[in-house]
Parts: sequence; structure tokens; C-alpha cells
Amino acid sequence: MPRLQWSVEQYAEGIRAGDRVALGRAITLIESTRPDHQALAQQLLQQLANSPGADTLRIAITGAPGVGKSSFIEAIGMHLVEQGQRVAVLAIDPSSAVSGGSILGDKTRMERLSASEHVFIRPSPSGSSLGGVARKTRETIRIVEAAGYPTVLIETVGVGQSEIAARHIADIFLLLLLPGAGDELQGIKRGIVEMADLLVVNKADGERLQLARQAQGYYLNAVRLLPSHPSGWTPRVLTCSSTEGSGIADVWQAVQECSRQFHDSGYFTQQRRQQALYWLRESIQNGLQQHFYQHPKVQALLPALEADVAAGRLSPFAAAEQVLAAYYSTMR
Repeated sequence: MPRLQWSVEQYAEGIRAGDRVALGRAITLIESTRPDHQALAQQLLQQLANSPGADTLRIAITGAPGVGKSSFIEAIGMHLVEQGQRVAVLAIDPSSAVSGGSILGDKTRMERLSASEHVFIRPSPSGSSLGGVARKTRETIRIVEAAGYPTVLIETVGVGQSEIAARHIADIFLLLLLPGAGDELQGIKRGIVEMADLLVVNKADGERLQLARQAQGYYLNAVRLLPSHPSGWTPRVLTCSSTEGSGIADVWQAVQECSRQFHDSGYFTQQRRQQALYWLRESIQNGLQQHFYQHPKVQALLPALEADVAAGRLSPFAAAEQVLAAYYSTMR
């Protein structure tokens, strides 16, 4: 890790000026686990609190492996670049320490997008806790927004817990789907579909075009059965071909219409506030958990209790009561 010796003011000045070196170093600071780096990162985030952010748009893009997330991100990203916009692409991927992360590999496939000076692509930090990775991704979002990137595309690794985390940092949730409606409809969890503001059937080209249209019809029927959205927005189901570029403009128009509906109804602001409160509670919970496991009495007692529980000599609940009693006794 490079030495991080800049002052908070130097970081903030560089970021606001759009300096990519300052941006990269600031994100490295956020990803660092060193206490002094974390303290500096929090000071920097506070310094940038009044920077642009309310008018930015955070879009989570998810879908099963093989659905074409990287090609879709490149297609939608290049569509925005051609309109003169700046785009940041981030990822939520707790496995990046082992596999390199999806974005790391996708950068080699998003050649045009990664080569554009109007685009900033950053893989997620590694970490064992998905919540921790999502928190760092959220903090990175604030940094890239302050650097002048009004649109942030957040890629998740697949259909699972990463989507739940993405819902807490994104404004719009976009679910990519494959042609082949019958099997796909059974394979996608209802909860993921319920979270989606936009459903897009990708790879709608060639021989798969008819299958994509059939899938669109199935999902339109499925969406009608979902509860109404607080904003009054009805999730759209569209088709596109990322490789051919067809339907990409329609997808972006739907994104804009969704954003307008969210703003006009007040849902956008309400959701941002709820997300901020979520991360407040999440940070408190993580801090309490860290303090608990680092407490000397807990560290002295827990290994023996774990051994007893594993051997069946003690129930997990009785063991938990003992270690909690020991921890609480120090607070009296």
C-alpha cells in the first residue's frame, strides 16, 4: 500500500478538481484498515459532506453469472459518455481478495469504457464481511461524486446477499435477465424481483430475440403481481442487446423516467435518508461487535466455551449467556 501522507485539505482540493491521482489515493485511504488511515478517511468524508451528491444518480446493476453485466455496463456507460457525461463504475464483491473481483476481469472486456477519460472504474475492496465491503463502496461513492461523476454504476457479483447490500446504497436497482423466460422466472428469487425498479432482458439479438420477447412478457405478468411501489412507480421490463447496442437508449430513458418519478414523489429523498440511518445503525452494530470480541474477559472465556459447545457439553445458548454475563459485569 502506498504511503498516504497528504492532508485532508490536499485530498479534498484534489478530489474537487477532478484529479484522478487524488481520487485513487483517497479511495485507497478509505479501503485501508489502519486506524490512522480510517480516522483520516472519516475527516475527508466530513470535509466533502457539502460536495455534490443530492443530484447524482446511483444505479445498482445485478444479474446471474453469464447475463452479460460487463457488456451491459460498457454499453450503457458509452451511451452516457457519448452524451458528454462522466461515469464511475464500482463493484460490491467481497471475494475480490481471492478471485480478483468481477470488475478487475471486466475491465479487460470493457476496453472502450476503461479507455475513456470520462470514466472512472474501481474494483471493490476485499473483505470477509459483505456489509463492510458495501460500506466502503458507499464511502467510495461519495468520493467519486465529489470528484464530479454524476452517474455511478454499481455492479454486484450475482443474485444473492450482495443485492441486499446494493439496495442500501443505490437509488435505482436494475436487474439483468437472460432470454428463456420459463426457467429464468423460476430461477430468480421473488425478493430480488421485488427490489428491481427496472428489469432488462439482455442478449435480445439474433436467434434469441424471440425468446427475449417471450421473457419480457413473462416478467411483465410477474411484475403486475408485486405490491405497489411507495413512489407510485411501476417497474419497467425492457429488452436490449449490449453487443449490438439496440435498446440501450430505451433503457437509459427508463432510468431517467424512474429517477424523475422518485424525485417528484419525494421517494428519492426519503430513500437516501433511510439509507443514511441504516448505515448509522450498521456502524454502531459493527463497533459494538468489535468492542465485544476484543474485550479481555470475552477473549479469555470464549475459547473454552466454544470447545464445550463443539463437544456437546454445553448448549450454545447457555454459553452465550455466560460470555455476555462476563462482558456486562465490567460495565457495572
